Amino acid sequence: MLPSLSKCVQELLLTFTLSVASSCSHDFLYHDYCIIGAGPSGLQMAYFLQRTGRDYVVFERGHAPGRFFTLYPRHRKLISVNKRYTGKSNSEFNLRHDWNSLLSHDSRLLFRHYSHDFFPHADAMVHYLTDFASMLDLQVQYNTSITHVMLEKDIKAWNGHYFSLTDQNAQLYKCSVLLVATGTWIPHEVNFPGSEYVEGYESVSIDPEDFVGQSVLILGRGNSAFETAENILGVTNFIHMVSRSRVRLSWATHYVGDLRAINNGLLDTYQLKSLDGLLEGDLEDLVLVKDKKGKLHITLRFYLENSNSSEAESIPLPQDELDNFATRAPYDRAIRCLGWKFDFSIFNKSVGLMRGKGSRKKYPLIKPSYEAKATRGLFVLGTASHSVDFRKSAGGFIHGFRYTVRTVHRLLEVRHHRIPWPSSVYPIMQLTNAIVKRLNEASGIYQMFILFLLVVFRNATKFEYLEEYPIGVLQDLEWRTGRKVQNGLFVIMMEYGKNFSGPDKDVFYYNRAVGEAQHAWQSNFLHPVIYYYKHLPTEREMRLCPPDWHLPRPDAIHHIVEDFLTDWTAPNAHILPLRRFLENCLETDLRRFYAESCFLFAFTHQRLPPFCQQGYMRMQGLMGNERLRRYGVEAGLLKDYAVMDSPSERKGGSVQSHDQLLNNQMTPNHQLQHLMSTRDEL
Repeated sequence: MLPSLSKCVQELLLTFTLSVASSCSHDFLYHDYCIIGAGPSGLQMAYFLQRTGRDYVVFERGHAPGRFFTLYPRHRKLISVNKRYTGKSNSEFNLRHDWNSLLSHDSRLLFRHYSHDFFPHADAMVHYLTDFASMLDLQVQYNTSITHVMLEKDIKAWNGHYFSLTDQNAQLYKCSVLLVATGTWIPHEVNFPGSEYVEGYESVSIDPEDFVGQSVLILGRGNSAFETAENILGVTNFIHMVSRSRVRLSWATHYVGDLRAINNGLLDTYQLKSLDGLLEGDLEDLVLVKDKKGKLHITLRFYLENSNSSEAESIPLPQDELDNFATRAPYDRAIRCLGWKFDFSIFNKSVGLMRGKGSRKKYPLIKPSYEAKATRGLFVLGTASHSVDFRKSAGGFIHGFRYTVRTVHRLLEVRHHRIPWPSSVYPIMQLTNAIVKRLNEASGIYQMFILFLLVVFRNATKFEYLEEYPIGVLQDLEWRTGRKVQNGLFVIMMEYGKNFSGPDKDVFYYNRAVGEAQHAWQSNFLHPVIYYYKHLPTEREMRLCPPDWHLPRPDAIHHIVEDFLTDWTAPNAHILPLRRFLENCLETDLRRFYAESCFLFAFTHQRLPPFCQQGYMRMQGLMGNERLRRYGVEAGLLKDYAVMDSPSERKGGSVQSHDQLLNNQMTPNHQLQHLMSTRDEL
């Protein structure tokens, strides 16, 4: 009897446990897509998900979007360009020079309506992001701080697991796809003896009056360091700036994250002998010693390790041996301006989100598709995704990642909803015009060199192009886009000259520009480059690319010569060489012809040019008139059958009119159709 009672108790306990587990398992809120962070990249992704009717939520720890911009930059001036006038009415072209607007269908949500300043105030960005979220009715859950993220295996889930998120109130959420848009906001610090005396950029005073008559040491050499120096330049005794690497000027490297001209006043005071200066050195070898008067002295770890005393006054200084040591003067304050890094602390080990390597260790390790290296379904957006194009393009900034976010959305649409990558299909005779049009208008390819316009050939008469596909996963094009590559493809990118950019390059040297089409491959400034592949590159070919190559060796390559106006529409310098390159690759004729020429081709050639096949033979095209004929004659495209010696000859009837000549020499339309059908029968 006891065994049976024990068995009943066990069954009751098991039933109770299962019921509790069942009730607990439903104590969470589910969404297909979860976005962490309502900054620019988080709101941009929310916009695309909302437009396609997906189930999503955005978690934001602040009470409004764009919390980062409420504090940074500390001196409140953005370095992103707000160019309101370009002389163009094309909205896509204007986005090339608008570095703050997010992508949307609402023209009211262009940043130029929020600030007239070329370098806007940071508060304008906060206002803009707030309106972007509210006017588009994006699903943002404010005052929700995600404190823990872990993985739950489930074979029924889209990616074989769910992401389990916990907020500050212990509320649980589950999602199939996790989109991390938190940016990089943890201040980067370097620990060395005496680092406790250093003030951080995130908390140091921004009132110049607090620095009057002081000597200041700044650690770092980016825009935040120079921004801080610019603010106090006129009130300090001197400013010394120390960093491991040389200063990188954005106009020399063509990287917008390097030092911008708006912040580089200290370079003038350094080179013009006004006491300020720049020094190179490893910060980890640095030691700061505070004396009894509160002054800070620089020494090296070598001297500290060889000192037998821990007293500051007894620690030897370099100037004790080298009386002209550069930093022998004491400092009143030291400020750390070393940038930011990604917050890994909220991710459980099960998520598998790893750090990057080398100079990219402040970013998560992700694939060229912006998906985490070890975790399917986890995507990193915005500034934190900059490891893909670090120091190569603008992926760490709004005018770059607004396009990479759209790219991620398109990848997700194909993977989870079977919506093919957007494309446009045109007759082959429009190939040259389609490429020229996009090269001169498209903003995504202009800002993000690792995204490109892709032309895929369906057959000999049609082509389709795909926009902004990521270059790093070219080998996966077919299954990532739902589009087939059967007859070759062109990859169209924007590139600078290989040896033009760099911190040690003089980009203003004489004869720096190339103007002739035959020397286009030597172009230095940003210019289009077209790669032709007869077959889609394989994964092995992509993996074996040289480090400084974007793509494997193509079957053919064409550079369009650089242009001072970035306007690649010159008939002889830009369009003609491009058309001939396309013709050589495709072994076809892409020219456009007058009806007279197509008529002649029809009787003298077995194969007509595509323009004649798709236009003239289908009775399509422009009707002739006297003005068009005269233009053709003057341009040398047509023979002039109506040459007259004098007006009197026309009156005398000695010379036939142009219309009479056409009637005599060209067959009427119904007779032409009869002749063509007779020729086909023969």
